[in-house]
Amino acid sequence: MLNLGSFTLHTIETGRFALDGGAMFGIVPKPLWERKIPADAKNRIPMHMRCLLVEAGDRLLLIDNGLGDKYDTKFGDIYSVDRSTHELHASLQKAGFSASDVTDVLLTHLHFDHCGGSTRRVGDRLEIVFDRAVHHVQRRHWEWTKIPNVRERNSFLNDNLEPLGASGQLNLLDGRTTVLPGIELIPTEGHTVAMQLVKIGAGAETLVYMADLLPTSAHLPPAWNMAYDLFPMDTIREKEAFLEEAVAGGWKLFFEHDPTVEIASLKRTDAGIQVDAPRPLDAF
Repeated sequence: MLNLGSFTLHTIETGRFALDGGAMFGIVPKPLWERKIPADAKNRIPMHMRCLLVEAGDRLLLIDNGLGDKYDTKFGDIYSVDRSTHELHASLQKAGFSASDVTDVLLTHLHFDHCGGSTRRVGDRLEIVFDRAVHHVQRRHWEWTKIPNVRERNSFLNDNLEPLGASGQLNLLDGRTTVLPGIELIPTEGHTVAMQLVKIGAGAETLVYMADLLPTSAHLPPAWNMAYDLFPMDTIREKEAFLEEAVAGGWKLFFEHDPTVEIASLKRTDAGIQVDAPRPLDAF
């Protein structure tokens, strides 16, 4: 738990999964990236699905929500899904809340590992998990999910999207948006169309939820990008501009997928901007 200005923040661990290390690091040779995050026998690297819960007066905001529990055995095996130790609802309960307490779900984007916990299967139907919450998504991103796209077809799952679209609980945003004073959504374009980062706080007391612009702390170098990125040169430009602003402002970064690093500061070195003092959220 962290008190940041008028906000109280809780890390919400929703489970673990794994993705191909080559896909996660693109053109970077395996002997280099494996020094940072070792791969398993199937060349997969371990990944967290680390979400963030924000208490803000009478509002309770959840940033992303993992992949949920609707997957079948084949899916679970491919992605080495493990919810045995950490799970969305158990983590919410540990923080003192339930899904019905959440008033706002801030979805960075709609790939399955970020939004799958938004819906659940009850018998032969699907329903919204956060029954009292408004779900905030960039309008351009929502429209993008409707376009057949061979690169992202297996990331945008109908079981996640269709109930959300029919719920009446979807708020489509147009560009950079202040949700509450001190909580800002910042669109980016490199990983997918109109993914949004979440910036919380002000000045040096700022934490940014990095989503898939920097999925792990190992992705700071400009060329260390995912093969999953639709527009890799945009990712490079966005990372460079963001990191310059973040290091100048003394911002801290929250890593959604890093297997060991929860948050970190930044430092400028002769080798470029690097991670400094990786630590848990409560050591902000």
